[in-house]
Amino acid sequence: METPKLPLRRWSIITISRNLLLLLASAVMLLAPTLVSAQEEEEEKLVEVQEILGRLRLNDQIYYSLPDLQTGDELYIYAGGMSGNLDPFIALLESEDDPAEVMTAFYADLTELVNEGRDPLASLPTLARHYFLVWNDDGGQGYDAAFSYTIPRDGDYRLLLNSLIKETFGDYRLLIGINQPDVLSGQAAITGDTLAFYDVEASQSGKAAQEVTGTLDVEHPAIDYRLQGFDAGDTLYVNVAPTSGNLRPVLFLKDFGGKAVRTSNLSAQAANASLSYTFENQASNYHLVVSAGCCEGDISTMGNYKMVVGLNNPEVFSGEVEPSGEPIVRLPTEVEIGIKLQQITGVNQKAENFGAVASLAMRWVDPNLAFRPDSCNCQFKTYTGDSFKDFVRDAQGRWPEFTIYNQQGNRWSQNKDAVSNAEGQVQYLERFSITLQAPDFDFRHFPFDTQQFYIRVDQLFPEEHYVFKDWPGYTEIGDQLGEEEWFITDWDTEITTESVSTESDTSRYSLWIEVRRHIDYYIFRFFIPIFLILVVGWVTFFLKDYGKRVDVTGANLLAFIAYNFTIADDLPRLGYMTFMDAILIATFVVSVFILVYNVFLKRMEVVGRGELAHRVDAVMIWAYPIFYFAATAVVIWYFFFRVV
Repeated sequence: METPKLPLRRWSIITISRNLLLLLASAVMLLAPTLVSAQEEEEEKLVEVQEILGRLRLNDQIYYSLPDLQTGDELYIYAGGMSGNLDPFIALLESEDDPAEVMTAFYADLTELVNEGRDPLASLPTLARHYFLVWNDDGGQGYDAAFSYTIPRDGDYRLLLNSLIKETFGDYRLLIGINQPDVLSGQAAITGDTLAFYDVEASQSGKAAQEVTGTLDVEHPAIDYRLQGFDAGDTLYVNVAPTSGNLRPVLFLKDFGGKAVRTSNLSAQAANASLSYTFENQASNYHLVVSAGCCEGDISTMGNYKMVVGLNNPEVFSGEVEPSGEPIVRLPTEVEIGIKLQQITGVNQKAENFGAVASLAMRWVDPNLAFRPDSCNCQFKTYTGDSFKDFVRDAQGRWPEFTIYNQQGNRWSQNKDAVSNAEGQVQYLERFSITLQAPDFDFRHFPFDTQQFYIRVDQLFPEEHYVFKDWPGYTEIGDQLGEEEWFITDWDTEITTESVSTESDTSRYSLWIEVRRHIDYYIFRFFIPIFLILVVGWVTFFLKDYGKRVDVTGANLLAFIAYNFTIADDLPRLGYMTFMDAILIATFVVSVFILVYNVFLKRMEVVGRGELAHRVDAVMIWAYPIFYFAATAVVIWYFFFRVV
């Protein structure tokens, strides 16, 4: 019987399949350790992310060391600005490269491009590739910088952080990751690994020097200087040396509460005073006080001095160091100010005030208001109306607030706007209507008087915080002020120091305006009528009827009295006589004299002495005008030409 072939075929297929499965299983078992090892290595690399927070000051060059990077590692860097107008730039260098030499050569080439008239921004990519392994300026969100780089060989590397060309500053957040691409979004999870170390030797950060001069005298026996904020670990160095007089300076370093934490030359025996102080934590609102004598208020020694202040810079103890870095002593902020006088709404002589419509503008720099344009896609921030409170908040509650010293009642602001740019330069504009006191009114020469009007603006903060400075070309006087009686003959501005609005010395800006009257009104409404009254009185001398003359001169006297009351209503009740008063009194005396004289002549005629009355009258008809003009000349001399 023949054996069937089908079962043999089935057995062959089953046997072959089983052998293949055995071979595949063996291969998997052999490769498994390698796959597991690769997976574990990959997982280990994905969790290396470090976050660094710091502050980049103007012109800082900050370096971080990146040790023991491995070939094939993917390095991810993200640098973002957290405050100010910081526009970070990052670059990677070989550890063997000298940072100072690299940056000196880099900026030298950049300057050469500018001098050749070429666009440095267009040439920057080529230039940067020549000096750096990799670099970036705006590869992150907005103006943030970010890059990735595959490490070509094992070794140490160095990371540069600065602001390249623009003078920007502010707090920064630096993310450094190995094989973690999420870093490029700026949102990677922080693992706490330490991948980078601050390179103290290579960095040019936090080192500054500043020179300040001053004078100690009877009025200012001590001068208080406000200091900028300090980071933990910063060391302050101060050296004060006299430059004239017999000064023996005493130096105090005081904290935010006015408590002295360091002193120098307290006995006032040494010629110089110097100190150093290291801040263990972040510090702000510290003060330096330079005093004459052993104690504040002791003025036994006075004179000029030079103070050199250094941050992390002990070279200031030598007294000779080049100023560098950001200011350490917060010198007064200069506030440029100007006023445009647009209308004079009225002059109230009796109340001694005048109304005005004007625009006041100020311009200053406040680092607290600096911002990155990419935060709002704008170059300027505008605060108007209700949003003005946001301006005060962004300025951290401090801006050059002012009061108008000679203001009466409320100041009605039509507009109040503030505009700040990315660098922190602020322009403030306010248009207002106001009533201003004019206590300098002097009516002695009225109505030929010249008056002085002032708009006096007082700063509310002491001069150690803000000082006014004239804004060149801003102040002006409108062409059509709307005041018909007065016209402006001259004006000027003045900056002074006053202490009337506050107990401290504050800066005052004054707009001085000289005005004169349009005299036509007074000539036609007062002087000509008065002259006509006198002429009428004189014409009566040609009448022989003394009774009629009495009637006419009596009517003239009543008309004069009416004019006198009209003029008196225009002026306050003064404690001195004006030119107009003298003219009116002289006219009144003459009018009364003529009336009495005519009554006297009538009496002589009644008693039979008419002939004598005619002879006297013939003389007086010519003596009267001569006497009056002579009296007027004396009055004019007394008020306008007399030397006091």
